[in-house]
Amino acid sequence: MYIYERNEGCRKKHEHTLLTLGRYLAYGFLLISLASSLQAQDSAFIQEAYRHRSLSLSSDFASQSGICGQSLPQPFEVRVLDESGHPVQGIRVAFYLVAQPDQDQDASLSHMLVLTDSSGLAYTELTLGSKPGTYRVAGRIEEGFPENEVIFTAKASRKNWVWILMISLSGGLGLFLFGMHAMSEGMQQSAGERLRSILENVTRNRVVGAGIGTLVTTIIQSSSATSVMLVSFVNAGLLQFRQTIPVLLGAAIGTTITAQIIAFKITEYSLLLVAVGFFLQAFSKKEKLKYVGYSLFGFGVLFFGLEIMSEAMSPLRDYTPFIELLLRLESPLVGILVGAAFTALIQSSSAFVGIMIVLASQGLLSLDASIPLLLGSNLGTPVTALLASLRANKEAKKVAMSFILVKLISVLIFAGWTVQLGKLLQQLSPEASLPRLIANAHTLINGVLMLVVLPVSPQVAWLVDRIAGKAKEKPDSQAFRILYLDQAMTSTPSLALNLAKQEIIRMGMIARNMFSMILPPFLKKDASPLGEIYKLEQEVDFLSEAIKDYFLKINRESMNNRQMNESFQLLYSLNEFEKIADVISGNLATRAERWSLKNYDFSEQGKKELKQFHEKIDKQLKRCLEVFDEANLQKAEHMKAKHKEYRILSRELEKQHYDRILEGMSESIVSSKIHLEVLALFSTIDSHATSIARIALDWNQKSK
Repeated sequence: MYIYERNEGCRKKHEHTLLTLGRYLAYGFLLISLASSLQAQDSAFIQEAYRHRSLSLSSDFASQSGICGQSLPQPFEVRVLDESGHPVQGIRVAFYLVAQPDQDQDASLSHMLVLTDSSGLAYTELTLGSKPGTYRVAGRIEEGFPENEVIFTAKASRKNWVWILMISLSGGLGLFLFGMHAMSEGMQQSAGERLRSILENVTRNRVVGAGIGTLVTTIIQSSSATSVMLVSFVNAGLLQFRQTIPVLLGAAIGTTITAQIIAFKITEYSLLLVAVGFFLQAFSKKEKLKYVGYSLFGFGVLFFGLEIMSEAMSPLRDYTPFIELLLRLESPLVGILVGAAFTALIQSSSAFVGIMIVLASQGLLSLDASIPLLLGSNLGTPVTALLASLRANKEAKKVAMSFILVKLISVLIFAGWTVQLGKLLQQLSPEASLPRLIANAHTLINGVLMLVVLPVSPQVAWLVDRIAGKAKEKPDSQAFRILYLDQAMTSTPSLALNLAKQEIIRMGMIARNMFSMILPPFLKKDASPLGEIYKLEQEVDFLSEAIKDYFLKINRESMNNRQMNESFQLLYSLNEFEKIADVISGNLATRAERWSLKNYDFSEQGKKELKQFHEKIDKQLKRCLEVFDEANLQKAEHMKAKHKEYRILSRELEKQHYDRILEGMSESIVSSKIHLEVLALFSTIDSHATSIARIALDWNQKSK
């Protein structure tokens, strides 16, 4: 009974427990169902809410740059806004790396999942990995949709990137300048002789002068170099400064052609040009092809240098301080000053425009900033001419002054409307790239400058005369001076040889003047001209040494075979003129000095013969100078024929002298020695003069 009751109690207790458990399970299922329903409603509410929210960038740091292994200077931030544009707090935003350089696993984010604050902002900080390259971070609402995702970009540079940038820029600029020099050198060598004659034939026709300036600058690839040549020619008296103004305007146009060439995107073929140019130069047997090859080689090196500079500047696209600096250049005044200073520093407007085009191709320079820089480049170009004119005469200084004045006019014309000029260029060529627009702006500025200034170039010359004033030249402290030699031209052999030739002609004219003065001391026993002859001999010696030193400085590596032969001809002729002067001062003058002290004289027939032979030799000296100056081969042949005639005449005059001695003429007997010596020395001068004609004929044969 007891057992039954006990079992019955246990059974009821178990039933009660099971009932309670079932009741709790029912409550639990009910709660779960209710929670699921609420959660579904809440999720639906959230989804519906997110459909009316947008994710947008909250700062300007969507793209940054930094150093490998270091955190970026600014965090990546996003802001969640509702449909009314109000910030939403408490929304979960997920950040994660979506791309990084190959084999780099070191990059990390400070926060992967962030709740937006009261401003709707969520942010994370990126620590860059050890590999340079591009890192990308995505930010999105965790429960959102793909269209709410934003991508942040970070570019990592090596720790020594500034040093590498400077090395690459310096090396690229060096290659660019070397390529420009090589291209110019090759073109000069292939057209050097024409270049010389072109510059010598600048006329008063302004249009022709402008065309010559354009052509010469296109060949030598530098308006600065053209201006230096003009300073040299005016200083030497080969040109008047007024004739140089149209040439300077043309030189500005020639520089723009260089910029147009640089604006072509042919960097992919730069090494091909280098290869073709090298093989043409190395293996071609024709001299002109060699120089064409050297020009192509320089052309390729120029573009290869541009490519190196372009790649070196790519990290600067995301370097905020540099971007801010470039933005300041859009101010016309700042841009003009920077352009003028930089062009004056490197003394090459073409190189500066090339650097601008590189910056523009990397997206670092806008058109609005480029135009003031171009104006500044125009203003900085005359610095080279100004430096070249410091030791020149007053007329040559006017060339530099007129160059500065012309370039200043271009700044005054365009400085006030640089932005409008940029818009005009974009309208004229809407499909042109930014580098091409910069080249077009350069062309337009200098083209308008020519159209404005060329018609009034005489008035510009008048204004320069007024500015320069009428101050007297400072007296030259040296006893003798050089008129034609210009040290700045030694790097351009075709022009340097022309200047040396002009100085040798001047020296030959001095020698001829000495010869014209030597006869009176013999015939009239007047020794007064001898002092002037000795002084002229010193000037001849001074010029001879100066010309020889100048030849040593001329860049022989840049000479072609024709120029080497011409150098030999010039030096040979120089020595012959010097020997003529030595014969006059060292032999004839000393004998004339002793003869003037004698108590006896030549016979009247003897005087007549000496005067006759002196006139013949003087004409031979005149022919000699004409042959040397004009390379007149017909006169050279005529001189050789005259030399044979004068040798016969000399022997005939000697015979006549001996006849007078046999006749017992006392004057001929006492003057016999000096009479025969003078005839022989006159013949020696004739031989030296004829040697100049012979070398002209020989050089012509070798140059064929």
